[in-house]
Order: sequence, then structure tokens, then C-alpha cells
Amino acid sequence: MSEPSSNTSQPIDHEPDYRFTLANERTFLAWIRTALALLAGSVAIVQLVPDLGIPEARQGMAALLAAVSIALVAGSALRWHASQKAMRRDAPLPSTLMPWLLAVGVISVGLIVTSLTLMYGVNADG
Repeated sequence: MSEPSSNTSQPIDHEPDYRFTLANERTFLAWIRTALALLAGSVAIVQLVPDLGIPEARQGMAALLAAVSIALVAGSALRWHASQKAMRRDAPLPSTLMPWLLAVGVISVGLIVTSLTLMYGVNADG
């Protein structure tokens, strides 16, 4: 009597080459550094930027940066785990939307800053 085929069971995990594990960790840490920079930027906006002419504009921009920062931290942890699992199973690395999230978040804050700066500059001249 033969044993059942293991092809239908869960994939077998193995320890990946440590260089890939360390590269995955460095990528995770890079995302964390980016998230910390965004969080520091949100604090700086609230504490250091003068009134922009619209009540609560600074708080809104800071909140948006902080939200993107939190999403990056959560996404980077999930991405690190998914990549580590894929490497252990010799599976393709999963795709991620984090670069798009970061781009949309920073572009949004940039557009808000640009429009408020232009509006504030016009109000200061007039």
C-alpha cells in the first residue's frame, strides 16, 4: 500500500537563503523609516507651519500624513510576512499596493500645500 501523495497537502516550508531574508528585512525597515519620516512631517506641520488661511488646514494635512504613515507601517508588516512566507515555499513574491498608497498620499498633501500656499500668497498681497 502506497502513501498518499503529498502534492495535495500544504506546501513544504524551508529556510530560505539568509541573504534573501535579510534583504526582506531591509525592505521592511526602509518602509518603516519612510513611515517615521511622514509621521515626523505631520508633527512638524502642526507645530511649525504658520496659519495657512483656512482653519484646520494644518491639522488636516498632518492627519493625512499620519494616516499614510500608519497604513505604511501596517502594510509593510503584512508585506514582510507575505514575502517571507513566499520565500519559504518557493512561491512567487506577492504584489503590493504600498508604492501607490505612498504616492497618492504624498501627492495629495503636495497638492493641498501648493493650493494653500498659492491662496495664502494671494491673500497676503491683497
